Amino acid sequence: MLLLALVLLAASPTPSPVPEASRQMLLVVADTWDAAAGSARVYERKPLGSWKPAGESLPVSLGRAGLAWGRGLHPHDLAGPAKREGDGRSPAGVFDLRLATGYSEAPLPGLRLPYRQATATLRCVDDPASPRYNTLVDEALWPKNWISAEDMRRPDELYRWVVWVAHNDDPPSAGGGSCIFLHLRAQKGAVTSGCTAFDAPAFERLLGQLDPAARPVLVQLPRAEWQRRRAGWGLPE
Repeated sequence: MLLLALVLLAASPTPSPVPEASRQMLLVVADTWDAAAGSARVYERKPLGSWKPAGESLPVSLGRAGLAWGRGLHPHDLAGPAKREGDGRSPAGVFDLRLATGYSEAPLPGLRLPYRQATATLRCVDDPASPRYNTLVDEALWPKNWISAEDMRRPDELYRWVVWVAHNDDPPSAGGGSCIFLHLRAQKGAVTSGCTAFDAPAFERLLGQLDPAARPVLVQLPRAEWQRRRAGWGLPE
């Protein structure tokens, strides 16, 4: 009986890290682990249905060093590079998309994600030693217990609209990587410090698509991992 149980356990399929409740997916695929660019496309599905494209393929910029497994909804023991603070890699895996921030007081028309204005004192803490690591903090309201943080209202337009990627935030693991966003890119060929960046018109269309009621997720993988895990994780073809 024990042998039979072990055989059945070994034969059982691994559950997909994509939640059953998710009906929207932003799939980003890069050519290799070290590629600093990729393509992104939104997919949607009906309950118990298959993923269907819900937009065109879009070019995106990734971290200057490529991709590495992040901390999200997928298992944390997968073979390959692991995301670390300051490594210049965008996180690979499956992640919830939680909220949006922006420079304006009012959200972009059509935005349905929860919205927070990026004031001059809003920070994302990237100091692994801080108890506020990888969280958004209004510096005017909290004692400053960090030595480094990202300004969420930059002097340029890159963070004019931002979507928070739920990487390493439930709870944060010190040094596991922080402040991962979807945001605007300066130009074609630009790279990021670990985020995923879009051209402005495409990103504004994406912001209008994302629906928190559909539990949107980011799935970001090098091509070989996408092909390897497509069937088991129930990813779009």
